Amino acid sequence: MPGKLTATQWPVAAFLIAMTSVAAIAAPPEGLGPQGFLLWDSPRDIAEINFEDGTGSALALSDFAGKMILLNIWATWCGPCREEMPTLDALQAELGGPDFKVVALSIDRKGIDVVNGFYQEVGIEHLVPYIDRTGMASANLRAVGIPTTLLLDRQGKEIGRLVGEAEWDTPEMIEFLTETVYTTKEEAP
Repeated sequence: MPGKLTATQWPVAAFLIAMTSVAAIAAPPEGLGPQGFLLWDSPRDIAEINFEDGTGSALALSDFAGKMILLNIWATWCGPCREEMPTLDALQAELGGPDFKVVALSIDRKGIDVVNGFYQEVGIEHLVPYIDRTGMASANLRAVGIPTTLLLDRQGKEIGRLVGEAEWDTPEMIEFLTETVYTTKEEAP
């Protein structure tokens, strides 16, 4: 009977509808950085998220206002996340300071002890442990998977994003982030 979908056609139709909807609302990126890093044509508002540091102190992204933030959403049970953490640690050692900070936000529901154990296991020395045991940060920031990394400007707006694993300490990535941090600083009000 024309107009009816078979059981095998439904998943394909649902996928095509979803992709059409996403394409209709997603604005294309202005630029492409190393390893597929997408740069938006203008800064985007993001949801305020709440999390804790390694001591259990409550934090929000607004606590980092005035700094460029590379916000990495990850978990210890995520293989690609585990692979990229040492490169994020090296990036924080290289660029971290008054203008830039890597915020590696774990969504491990088992808590900060799991994150601290992982940091010790792989020798993470420069990243502060942060945790969102609710996992809501990932949903609120529209992270389609982990790891997902957002680059936030000094006003806390998203200026770019990379979905998936990256090597954050390559010369190309360090140059890209350095130029972005200092170009954005010059343009800040």
